[in-house]
Amino acid sequence: MTRELTKRGVLAFRAAGVLRPMHPSVLWRMARAGHRLQSTSAASIAIAAAADPAGVAVIDEHGELTWAELDRRVRALAHALVDTYGAGPRRPVALMCRNHRGVLEGLAAAARAGADVLALNTEFAPPQLAAALARRDAAVVVHDEEFAERLEASGDATPRLGPSGWEARARTALDLDDAPGHRSQITILTSGTTGTPKAAARDLPVRAILGAAITLIEQLGLRRGEPVLVAPPLFHGFGLGVAAIAQTVGAPVVVRRHFGPEETLALIERHRVATLVAVPVMLQRILAVRFDAYDTSSLRSVLSAGAPLPPALSGRWMDAFGEILFNGYGSTETGFGAIAGPADLRRAPGTVGRAPLGATVQVLDEARRPALAGHIFVGGDLVIDGYVDGGSKEVAAGLMNTGDLGHVDEHGLLHVDGREDDMIVSGGENVFPQEVENALSAHAGVADVA
Repeated sequence: MTRELTKRGVLAFRAAGVLRPMHPSVLWRMARAGHRLQSTSAASIAIAAAADPAGVAVIDEHGELTWAELDRRVRALAHALVDTYGAGPRRPVALMCRNHRGVLEGLAAAARAGADVLALNTEFAPPQLAAALARRDAAVVVHDEEFAERLEASGDATPRLGPSGWEARARTALDLDDAPGHRSQITILTSGTTGTPKAAARDLPVRAILGAAITLIEQLGLRRGEPVLVAPPLFHGFGLGVAAIAQTVGAPVVVRRHFGPEETLALIERHRVATLVAVPVMLQRILAVRFDAYDTSSLRSVLSAGAPLPPALSGRWMDAFGEILFNGYGSTETGFGAIAGPADLRRAPGTVGRAPLGATVQVLDEARRPALAGHIFVGGDLVIDGYVDGGSKEVAAGLMNTGDLGHVDEHGLLHVDGREDDMIVSGGENVFPQEVENALSAHAGVADVA
């Protein structure tokens, strides 16, 4: 850890309300939890339960859970995973859930049990589920009831555990002293709902996410006790990563099984949400309803990522909600690669900004030399070593190829022009679909374009 990272980390976590005077006994419990539970998802909950047991940790359709309640449920589920299903360092846990408390419980429980996690896309059809599970010797699939029939239709024989049995099967909790020393990895399947999914695995120790956490604290203003609404699916790296950082800060995570623009606005108003995390189409849908009928004055920041943010959309959003929009960039393989703030988006609409603390982003030409336009490469602690089943994306100068083409403007801001394999050659000229989409979406008569 560099001196700069340490200094900025102390200042950021102090500003977020994480570092504050505490009783020595509380500090000892926090230190013990952080030492025993090496993975962020488990350690953050245990630390927060020691520091602020009555503070709100999760808000979903079932109501609120305090940090102490969430920690108890995590320990109970962890015991069931180990005692009943034999989960552990060599037996992963598959997770197929919508956005609710169960996802956070499942991730942390698997980490406490020392088991890796396979995050299953909730849109997978039975053949894709069968293929994904066949390559993992999973101990159990923890799932929502709505996916029981689909899992059955897949023909996979992995034992399954639905919500009704989570606590019923756990007669006792898995204590800190019983937790294995293995650091849990999370495997995310990268290819969406078509083709053969590529499995990208990474662990999330606090060290790896520290730079990203400091950046989001500094730029988004994340604060202990101030709710963060995570709208994208938690089986993708974007939503999952921000939720993990929110838990590290001690911020309540607000989730809902299905996205709806009016429902999201109502959650912001009801829970005084400080930060909204969304993909661009969600922002577009919010702008399409009577958003001014809701009190959104608590919103201090909105983080968009997961897909290109059209310049016209960013302008409309900031005109409606103020200078609170941030545009993030990254991939499943590289993690958090860049972020642009409101001033960047006004100066250069569509930009993804600059690299966050702890990451490096460069544009390289065909000879893999630094250039103003070319292939985007990202490096840092969040970059994976390779795919679980073998192979990797290209690595040059210690940086991984994102598969995107881009350029750096006169302000030093990065712009993503499009995917390498999406470029169209027309009349001998290179045409990027994203540029065409941006131009069309700026027209008042166009609602959406692809």
